[in-house]
Amino acid sequence: MGNPRGFIEFSKQKPQAQSPKERIKHYREFYTPLPIEEQQRQAGRCMDCGVAFCHTGINAPAQKPYSEVARQNLPTCTSQSWRVSGGEIGCPLHNLIPEWNDLVYRSHWEQAYHRLSLTNPFPEFTGRVCPAPCEDSCVCAINGESVAIKNTELNIIENAFENGLVKPFSPKVKSGKKVAIIGSGPAGLACANSLNELGHSVVVYERSDKIGGLLMYGIPDMKLDKSIVQRRVEIMQKSGIEFRVNEDINTKSKADKILAQYDAVVLATGASKPIDLQIEGRDSKGVMFAMDFLRDNTKKLLQSATSAKKECAKKGGDIAKDKRVLIIGSGDTSVDCVAVALRQGASSITRFERSPKREQNRAKSNPWPLKKQTFYTDYGLEEAIEHFGKDVREYQKLTKKFIAKNGQVSGVVAVDLEWKQEGEKRVRSEVSGSEKEYKADLVLLAMGFSGSEEVLKSAFGVEFDSNGNVATKCGNSAGFSSPSKSLATSLEKETTDFSTSDFTSGIAKSSANLFRTSRDKVYACGDSRIGQSLVVWAIADGICCAKAVHSALNK
Repeated sequence: MGNPRGFIEFSKQKPQAQSPKERIKHYREFYTPLPIEEQQRQAGRCMDCGVAFCHTGINAPAQKPYSEVARQNLPTCTSQSWRVSGGEIGCPLHNLIPEWNDLVYRSHWEQAYHRLSLTNPFPEFTGRVCPAPCEDSCVCAINGESVAIKNTELNIIENAFENGLVKPFSPKVKSGKKVAIIGSGPAGLACANSLNELGHSVVVYERSDKIGGLLMYGIPDMKLDKSIVQRRVEIMQKSGIEFRVNEDINTKSKADKILAQYDAVVLATGASKPIDLQIEGRDSKGVMFAMDFLRDNTKKLLQSATSAKKECAKKGGDIAKDKRVLIIGSGDTSVDCVAVALRQGASSITRFERSPKREQNRAKSNPWPLKKQTFYTDYGLEEAIEHFGKDVREYQKLTKKFIAKNGQVSGVVAVDLEWKQEGEKRVRSEVSGSEKEYKADLVLLAMGFSGSEEVLKSAFGVEFDSNGNVATKCGNSAGFSSPSKSLATSLEKETTDFSTSDFTSGIAKSSANLFRTSRDKVYACGDSRIGQSLVVWAIADGICCAKAVHSALNK
């Protein structure tokens, strides 16, 4: 513990962000790192807890409904009207956070990098785009502000790059085994990196023209500059990993050829099937998936980067230019769409959410150390509020139909929703007489993803689970087996203990069956296996899968 009083004497400081008014003029990253002295002071706020939760890396199950016996034995002070919702606790990569915080505080930056790289192969990605469940689970966050873990992680890796510490790694002993990885998103890259370090020959196949998956085409440059992705790819290439772009393995003949050439094949294609809104007018021009919108913008930026047209480089695409934009959905992708549409010159932006506005503070059902589910205004929304002078979010809205004129969308009809608790379930109902028309020239569907693309079934002959993900033999559950108990202990047994034995971490659970599909030699990892998740969970799942493949190849 570097500074025993650090968390008391110093408040949490964040990198300085460029003002929304200025940053919407470009697509560059807009945070200025803190001075190195302040970076070290921030790391000194870490308490090196005896029981640290920041690197726990589990996904706690929801508390089960109380049985009648349990209800009768509840203490009188215990409310029966809510249950712990479950969720993420800490970093799924099990980063050695207290250790490298202490090293940074002591100005041992090189040692901090080596400790960080033991668990996280791509901290330059997570340090930029991860929502940092580690910080929500920080002990300091119980009744104050967490340690600035995410920023310290980013500072460590960028310092390492600046000082030439990040170098290619080529194993001295090769196994003679060849592994193909289909997909180059965070899970595929992590799996490839680990398999290469374990001595296997790895070839990554990507159907797009650039390596990176969603890191390249799903996350805007303001959050993750594409030169950062390319920098890591080049290091992996120098380490011996081969990348092949414009390779869409979408037929049985292509898949069979791959299977014949390699000792194992890993499907890391992501949960790339977007959730659609099949209502009247869906085929109208101007209704498109959010990811297509973001991909088009990034492609335009990459194309313009090599041209002499400076203005094009600043503005990227123009799909939203002078349009009234409606975004349906409330996740990170919707925020990115707000930010990009604003930079493209949208005349207005509205975002629909089905859920109510979140509370400012944690609900009883969302206690520490779970990831916070509280009201938050992310970067794109902050920019839109500044630009338009009002909040662009509309809560508790359900879109009923698209309105079109001459085949072009001109608006939507939506109704208000109300939510009520009925027993153990929260149910919604439409508010009578609330139907209203909203004008829109461009509608972006950002409602998440429903699983893997069906082509994997026909090409590789693998089975899917009930959620539309590639099925594996031990079941699919966000990098870990389904826990045998709920978070709340069984009151029928008259105990109130909470035990971490109720949870199984994905990192510790690397058996081959957890990643092996119904097809021999074929494995799956990341969102293609666990469904839509965070970049950090995809990386963790890719590492686990690599260990499973390595174990199977060594039998």
